[in-house]
Amino acid sequence: MRPQSLCIAIASVSLHVAASGLAAFSQSSKPPITLDEYFNTTAITSTALAPDGSAAAIGTESPDWKNNAFRHDLWMWTKAGGLRPLAHMGNEASPAFSPDGKWIAFVSDRPLPGENGKAGDAGSSAGGDDDKASRIWIIAVNGGEALPLYAQKLDAHSFAWSADGAAIYYSVTQPLTEEQKDAQKAEWKDVTRWREQHRGDLLLKQAIAPALVAAVAVAPPHPDKDSARDAAKDAKDKKKSEPVLPPDAETIARSIYAIGEIAPSPDGKTIAFETEPVHHRMEGPANFEMYMVSTGGGEVRQLTHNEASESNLRWSPDSKVLHFAVTAASGSLEGKYRDVQGRLYRVDAASGKVERLGSNFDGTFDQFSLLGDGREIALGMKGTETQLYLIEGDKATKLPGRAGSYGGITTALHSNAMVVRWSTVTDPTQVYFAGDPLHPDQLTALTNLNPIFGERAKPEWEAYTWTADDGAKVEGMLIYPPDKKGAKHLRMFTLIHGGPADADGNKFGADWYDWATLAAANGWLVFRPNYRGSSGYGDEFMLQIEPHLVSKPGKDIMEGVDALVKDGIADPDHLAIGGYSYGGYMTNWLITQTTRFKSAVTGAGAVEHAANWGNDDESWDDAWYLGGRPWENPNLYQSEAALFQFDKVKTPTHLVQGGSDIRVSFLEGEAMERALESLGIPHTFLVFPGEGHGLGKNPWHGYIKVREELKWLDKYDRQSSN
Repeated sequence: MRPQSLCIAIASVSLHVAASGLAAFSQSSKPPITLDEYFNTTAITSTALAPDGSAAAIGTESPDWKNNAFRHDLWMWTKAGGLRPLAHMGNEASPAFSPDGKWIAFVSDRPLPGENGKAGDAGSSAGGDDDKASRIWIIAVNGGEALPLYAQKLDAHSFAWSADGAAIYYSVTQPLTEEQKDAQKAEWKDVTRWREQHRGDLLLKQAIAPALVAAVAVAPPHPDKDSARDAAKDAKDKKKSEPVLPPDAETIARSIYAIGEIAPSPDGKTIAFETEPVHHRMEGPANFEMYMVSTGGGEVRQLTHNEASESNLRWSPDSKVLHFAVTAASGSLEGKYRDVQGRLYRVDAASGKVERLGSNFDGTFDQFSLLGDGREIALGMKGTETQLYLIEGDKATKLPGRAGSYGGITTALHSNAMVVRWSTVTDPTQVYFAGDPLHPDQLTALTNLNPIFGERAKPEWEAYTWTADDGAKVEGMLIYPPDKKGAKHLRMFTLIHGGPADADGNKFGADWYDWATLAAANGWLVFRPNYRGSSGYGDEFMLQIEPHLVSKPGKDIMEGVDALVKDGIADPDHLAIGGYSYGGYMTNWLITQTTRFKSAVTGAGAVEHAANWGNDDESWDDAWYLGGRPWENPNLYQSEAALFQFDKVKTPTHLVQGGSDIRVSFLEGEAMERALESLGIPHTFLVFPGEGHGLGKNPWHGYIKVREELKWLDKYDRQSSN
């Protein structure tokens, strides 16, 4: 890990408060952005706003190339002092202000004095081994050392401040005593008991004052090596006698499920929480529900009974109504499970009556937040734009806003101040402050991240619409190479988004998954189709993907390619295709349907659905898409699978896969590679060790992925010219 002082100095330069805009230059006068520049970006991961709106905490993620890891840092912005570092030990996340605005709680895997391991070690996840734990830490808003809420090695799954700010509620897996661990090891050795070994969560309450006093007393801010060594020895000697839970922690509730989100009511009487499967696999909607319990503990009451996954729990100021969302492709409250667009709801805490909000909006809702006076502001995506809407009953009114995409909406507890993120294809994502939440067009920038994109990487783009064979209008995005907008017969790379409940639009992207602007900088016209199944175009448009999981959207994509060729924009002799996740599904399918693509780059996409149903973590969703489980609809499972049509493949194909992926099993990549090898199709297969479905462990993995994909596209495009 590079020295902390250097890291803070570098990040401070990129995070200074934005001043006046840069002078405009013609696109041709700017050198194209390089691969190294593209991947040396800092992303915004979270925001929190002080109760009175006077300060904001901002979480960022940036590559640490030397240590093969991503850094997760926290920053503090105040109206008086601007932006400054807050917590920079390498893996800090989820900041939350106390109700009085004096403290910020956050989650970090930084070690206590005497513990082994380093915070943010490369290739590891927080709390993923015996030497690390994702604890809750507390730091004063005006600065100083961060202090742990507890010393036990307990991973906090979620947390929330109590209404009076005197305590923190948090959830952890029900821990085992040392004796229980020893007994389990003696009986089972290293054997995994697939379901039997899972344990649900505890909902705990812990007063912060005793914890802070204890932390100051036993954990000096800068222990020397000798004291750290002594502390480690003492900890080892006393391990058997240590309490499993913090001595001053009060158990409020026990759940057979994991507790994913916690929402204490403003009156301090009730806690709402939502549950998730302990094994973190979507095998059915019953694991995802909302519950309520008194802040003093007692009987837990189930608040919802539906086939959807609730999220974003927010109490009304009077503590009578609980607002929540069901994001796109997370089920439905209106009946049987189905993947529809995101919706907003509120439930009466006393009666359990649920009311849908903003139902006149025909796009998809994602996040929302409540203002201090109880009004609801939501993010709504429609087509290629995501804007802010005021929600009043079933009415959603679009607020005045800038063209592009808003995100990360956060409001203040006791004022109507708001912070949001905003971006366009050519404007990097920044955090903005809105003093008037009903005028999100009037924003003050709090960050100036990744200025190189605003200075040089400003590709031209436009929305593109075509007509499908059934008469439906389908939309996508075209991102042009430098100075090529309006040109004809361009080499074209069709880059397919994942999901499928997602959509490409007027928003910033610069990473291993969203690298369209880098492909454009390398001379490709990038076509980004929002095929059937994409969100933001209405429920009917989204539902038409079921049960034809790949063939229906595949036709949309190919008809879009045909239209661009017919319009003279794309060169039919220089076409390539690619995508990741569901974009990989589609790429794998389309190279069995046509040989017109000169190359393909695909990642984490299934080639069949039966084994993938059994291996992935969203089997319930898979079965919904395909009209049942494999034995209930075997013909469709086969007809919609690329593997059974691989005899038609002629396209040179580059594959990538995370070695630990359970969303789309790594075995799908192995099966596809073996099929290509047996057919003699030119191909290569890169496996990223330790990575799951997203490449979030090591920044070099994403860098190498895109580097090699660009090489692959260029190699076979040049060959097609010979």
